[in-house]
Amino acid sequence: MSIRYTASVAALLIGIGASPAFADMDAAKRWIDTEFQPSTLSKEDQLKEMEWFVNAAKPFQGMEINVLSEDIPTHHYEAEVLAKAFEEITGIKVNHQILGEGEVVQAVQTQMQTNRNLYDGYVNDSDLIGTHSRLQSAVNLTDWMAGEGSDVTNPMLDIDDFIGISFTTGPDGKVWQLPDQQFANLYWFRKDWFDRPDIKEKFKAKYGYDLGVPVNWSAYEDIADFFTNDIKEIDGVRIYGHMDYGKRAPDLGWRMTDAWLSMAGEGSIGLPNGRPIDEWGIRMEVGSCNPEGASVSRGGGTNGPAGVYAIRKWDEWLRQYAPPGAADLDFYQSLPALAQGNVAQQIFWYTAFTANMVAPKEDGNNTVDDQGNPQWRMAPSPHGPYWVEGQKLGYQDAGSWTLFNSTPVDRRKAAWLYAQFVTSKTVDVKKSQVGLTFIRDSTIRDQSFTDRAPKLGGLIEFYRSPDRVLWTPTGINVPDYPKLAQLWWENIGDVNSGTFSPQEAMDRLAEQMDQIMGRMQAADEQAGTYGGCGPRLNPEKDPSEWIGKGGAKAKLENEKPQGETIAYEELIKRWTENQ
Repeated sequence: MSIRYTASVAALLIGIGASPAFADMDAAKRWIDTEFQPSTLSKEDQLKEMEWFVNAAKPFQGMEINVLSEDIPTHHYEAEVLAKAFEEITGIKVNHQILGEGEVVQAVQTQMQTNRNLYDGYVNDSDLIGTHSRLQSAVNLTDWMAGEGSDVTNPMLDIDDFIGISFTTGPDGKVWQLPDQQFANLYWFRKDWFDRPDIKEKFKAKYGYDLGVPVNWSAYEDIADFFTNDIKEIDGVRIYGHMDYGKRAPDLGWRMTDAWLSMAGEGSIGLPNGRPIDEWGIRMEVGSCNPEGASVSRGGGTNGPAGVYAIRKWDEWLRQYAPPGAADLDFYQSLPALAQGNVAQQIFWYTAFTANMVAPKEDGNNTVDDQGNPQWRMAPSPHGPYWVEGQKLGYQDAGSWTLFNSTPVDRRKAAWLYAQFVTSKTVDVKKSQVGLTFIRDSTIRDQSFTDRAPKLGGLIEFYRSPDRVLWTPTGINVPDYPKLAQLWWENIGDVNSGTFSPQEAMDRLAEQMDQIMGRMQAADEQAGTYGGCGPRLNPEKDPSEWIGKGGAKAKLENEKPQGETIAYEELIKRWTENQ
């Protein structure tokens, strides 16, 4: 999932250098006392952990390394605060560069293809887990921690505390990436409007059920229509029942691959991702590492009824219920919309922007009251009519530390020390207080977040609930994320322009993915490029032999069942009772 584009990777590559620096336990104590509070560790245990870093870093003192991550507040805190602390404590200088996620992927892909060491470490989305575990250009962290990297692996790391470790585990059962930040896409709504008696009365009179958090897409659509065409105006402001974006740009592709199709119900049962069919529509049998195709004719689901329905609803809602001009916006241009205070709900909202949405009124945020309390809440994403119990319900970004075999071992070890430092229990609560992108279960349950929860609109309740496992990143069915992801925005953009219908666009997308996977299959069979886990495409059959028979789900006669909602208070009660 992309956050922002900046300058090109090529223009910002940093030369390797060294500068004098000295490890210092006095510095560690100072940082613990002045910055790294609160923490799930006692100060005594924080000092113990920092002492390990000081000793492990001794062979690398004076080294200068380069790492790369995307542009979100969490990484700015790392680059501006934690990198400085790491240098003072360990003597290793870190140039922590920040670029857009698209350019991070570009740099990762370039390093994999050329074996040239561009950066010593990357915070790279776990969406590439299928790529890394197949190409094996990345370092297998399970073997690294037990072998060559054992001398620089923190004994207090506590891998089991990372809530997204299943997302970074390949089909071989090995951990390939270490989570650094996570955020989900959830449902966002204006609770103050939903609670108004006059609005609630009008909604029930029209639809026959209570206004509340939508459980299904039918209710979401009813609410979008209601606020756009019935309420129309609140406190003198023209309001709308939906917000989204549609410009033909790379971020439109991530809008769809970030589990939009699975929210509609495309794919199979299974967590963290559906098997045999995942949320991209790619088929891969349980127990196999070989994708078999995306097209319905090959047993996939990309262009099946559920996938086409998902794209059709995105297009319809954008045009009928979003503010004027939304269809011409890209992701970045659409971000300020909610803070303007003229949107009642958004079905696809990234919790990475919670910090922006709790900004005070004087900063231009019209969704908080005069005391800074949010007038909005976040809740589970509603699901489409094809969704069944046991499927994933949405997307969760898991930006994760990734090391490459092309990086010299000494630089790789220094980068691994930094990766563990910025994810350590010593610093993680404070980092999470800044970025609100949780990676550790112990951090989520810290008292400081219990105290802050009322100001965060449901974020803490969500992450403490068992429901969080239903929101997951792209999984292992996708054999080469960079090659396949770029196809999405070009095809979906043609729906927005009216060039293609949703069915035509998804047919073309599925065919193109199969073509690329066919080339991957040839490379794997001839040269072992994907370690024997490249695609092995099924022969094409008449789609009727697959649809509803183990392949894509059959088209429903009624794609708009009765709308269903739940009271937010009931939802929170369910979450808190099952923490």
